[in-house]
Amino acid sequence: MFSPSQQDVRRFFCQVYAKQLLGPLVDPLESLAAEWINRHPEYQPVLQNEEAALSAKFDDSTGNPFLHLSMHLSISEQCSIDQPQGIRQAVELLAAKRSDLHDAHHEVMECLGTMLWESQRSGRPPDGQAYIDSVQRRATRD
Repeated sequence: MFSPSQQDVRRFFCQVYAKQLLGPLVDPLESLAAEWINRHPEYQPVLQNEEAALSAKFDDSTGNPFLHLSMHLSISEQCSIDQPQGIRQAVELLAAKRSDLHDAHHEVMECLGTMLWESQRSGRPPDGQAYIDSVQRRATRD
C-alpha cells in the first residue's frame, strides 16, 4: 500500500500548483488535484512556497490546507472506483441535494473524518458501511 509522508503530500500539492501555472497538466491525479486547488484559492498562498509549506504548522483553529485537499482527492478517488461500494451513489445523491459537488464534499469530509476517528479510537478497521450510511442520511434529510 502506498503511504506518502506528510512531506510527500505537501510537495505533491505545491508542485501541482506550480505546474498548473505553467500550462495544462497531463497526469490525471495532478489534474484532479488542480481542480480542488482551484476551488480553494485561499490555500494558494501556502502552495506558492514549497519550502515554507514543508515546515508550516497547522492546527484546528487555522485548518490544514493539505489535509483538506487530500480529503477532496480521497473522496474523488473513492467515487471514481466506488470504494467502499456505494460511496459513489451516496455522494452523487448528496451533491444533487446540495446542488454543488464542492459543498457535498465538505459534508462527506465530516463523515469520513468521523469514520476514521472511530476506527482509531476503537482499534478496528474503518467501517465503510457506516461511512456510506452517514453520507446517505445527510442526502436524505431536509
